[in-house]
Amino acid sequence: MGPVGGLKKRRKVEKKPEENGSGSSEKGGPVDWWDEFSKRINGHHFPQRGLDKFQSIFKISRRTFNYICSLVKDHMMAKSRNFTFTNGKPVSFHEQVAVALRRLGSGDSLLAVGDLFGLHHFTVSQMTWRFVEAMEENALHHLQWPSNETEMTEIKCKFEKMQGLPNCCGVVDTTHITMCLPSSDPDNKVWLDHQKNHSMVLQAIVDSEMRFRDIITGWPGKLEDWLVFQSSSFCRLCHKGQRLNGKNLVLSEGLEIQEYIVGDSGYPLLPYLVTPYKGKELLESKAEFNKRLSATRLVAQRAFARLKEMWRIIHGVMWRPDKHKLPRIILACCLLHNIVIDLEDEFQDELPLSYNHDEGYKQRCCGTVDVKGVDLRDKLSFYLSGKLSPDFSAFSVPES
Repeated sequence: MGPVGGLKKRRKVEKKPEENGSGSSEKGGPVDWWDEFSKRINGHHFPQRGLDKFQSIFKISRRTFNYICSLVKDHMMAKSRNFTFTNGKPVSFHEQVAVALRRLGSGDSLLAVGDLFGLHHFTVSQMTWRFVEAMEENALHHLQWPSNETEMTEIKCKFEKMQGLPNCCGVVDTTHITMCLPSSDPDNKVWLDHQKNHSMVLQAIVDSEMRFRDIITGWPGKLEDWLVFQSSSFCRLCHKGQRLNGKNLVLSEGLEIQEYIVGDSGYPLLPYLVTPYKGKELLESKAEFNKRLSATRLVAQRAFARLKEMWRIIHGVMWRPDKHKLPRIILACCLLHNIVIDLEDEFQDELPLSYNHDEGYKQRCCGTVDVKGVDLRDKLSFYLSGKLSPDFSAFSVPES
């Protein structure tokens, strides 16, 4: 399977999870399911940091679990087959979702997850893949570019509150999903990156709340960031004027800036993509601009770190993954990441704040510079240094 991007028409969430974790199921609801299921769990999984057993195992609340079930139920039940535990008992729909979430969230091997729940490892694999397919089919509305001006204006305002960057719509960054491949694999060298790891790249544009707004994955990790970006549908849409095409912001009389995203030095400086100034002895205004840009970019680093911390199947080194299925597993993890944010799941508050998502990887630089990008960056630098005064009448802040 080639590179994956999650782009469909965004629609509002219509299905609401129930706060108390109740709902219909084969035997009276998820509460009954969990009471029975939890008794059979093997191993040493006990509540941590004040969390109950459910949250300790699945890293989401029951409310979020029920919502995810509502998304995937029709798809998974339509392809229902008779999965059974090793003792011969049938596996219910909610139990299938629980097994898949545990596999994605823990990163434990198929054997380990099977031992935990009393399942054959092949059954765990089938359940997980069925869940991934269902997420891909029914949850893409959780990973979309803002669909209206009000939504985009809110994102811009939040970015401006961070470090003062006006009209900023997102941060682009890249992380690597590392793999252990057998030496006999004919594609072994294709996936060998600059750090001598076998890896697949995930590139994302992140909003001010660490939500993924656009992703591309499936390319070998050795590909430069700018080449991955250039291959993305987002880049093509920008060139066609179909992305970052909202209202310009007037900074002062005769000076205005368009919508843009920001990135590190691994990306080209474009009319809609702002990167840092290069050099060691920069003017004070340029050095200050770089500091603000770097601080703004932290939101993407935190998003990737949170993604890998919660959905640990893509954390660390994956053991001989199916490289055709991996992009879709990554997409499913990104969708789950966004759902946790969209539902304001309380578990995310329990996770440590981290920026480390690509340990051992060094910054690589892109030399591509567009003159319109230079002009945009200079205008922003002058504005942030106080040399330009913005015309706030051109950019309305939504009411909170």
